[in-house]
Amino acid sequence: MRDTLMADQVETDQPRGGDFAAEIAALETQFDAIRYMKRTTQSFGFKAFVICVVPTFDAEKLASASILSNMPTELVNKYDSISLLKHSTGIRRLRETTTPFQLTLDDWEKESGHPPQASEYIAMLREHGIFQANYFPVHDADGSRATVIFMGKRSDLPMTAMMELQMIAIHVYNRLTEIGSFWKDTSVALSEREIQCLNWTAAGKTSSEIAGILGLSEHTVNHYLNHVSKKLDAVNRTQAVVKAMKKGYIS
Repeated sequence: MRDTLMADQVETDQPRGGDFAAEIAALETQFDAIRYMKRTTQSFGFKAFVICVVPTFDAEKLASASILSNMPTELVNKYDSISLLKHSTGIRRLRETTTPFQLTLDDWEKESGHPPQASEYIAMLREHGIFQANYFPVHDADGSRATVIFMGKRSDLPMTAMMELQMIAIHVYNRLTEIGSFWKDTSVALSEREIQCLNWTAAGKTSSEIAGILGLSEHTVNHYLNHVSKKLDAVNRTQAVVKAMKKGYIS
């Protein structure tokens, strides 16, 4: 099948060597962690990743639980707009196990109880090349539970890949706890684009210049910066940059 990634492809593409622990330990900001996770995601043949806390039973939005993610914004918005968190098989299993597991779209479609709009979201996932999610549960020294999720093509990951991804998940999450406790303020979860715009703003670039660098319109850049300023409770971009630095989003 075209949407299947063979096990030998995974073994060939995955990063090798025991240096990942040292590389993760050297991450200094959330943006460093995003870049590392993007490289890892691509190296293993996945399309996207999400690192999020295991939501409470009364939680309603995935966006508020996310720590780091490069999941397309339209997917997150659609997911939250139809309250799929309450119907998530993955989240339910995360509350029951600390062992890595995977779920396919086929598995999810077979289950009952989904809202009618779920089929639209599933179609969007397929359009983005996401047919499977691999969950790697993690926790910090305080016992707070979270998960690292890699999403992409359908594949039966070999045990060596599963073990390496689990170790990467543990080290990345522990490093994030060392960088700062910003994820516990779930109202302050910044997207990759928002962090990029903040970084270039901190470098002295104008909205027009940032638009040219990132391949966006100036209007879109302004939207990201205005949105992130509200998230950080900042009165302007300058204050947003300062607050983002203090929280470890940018260096």
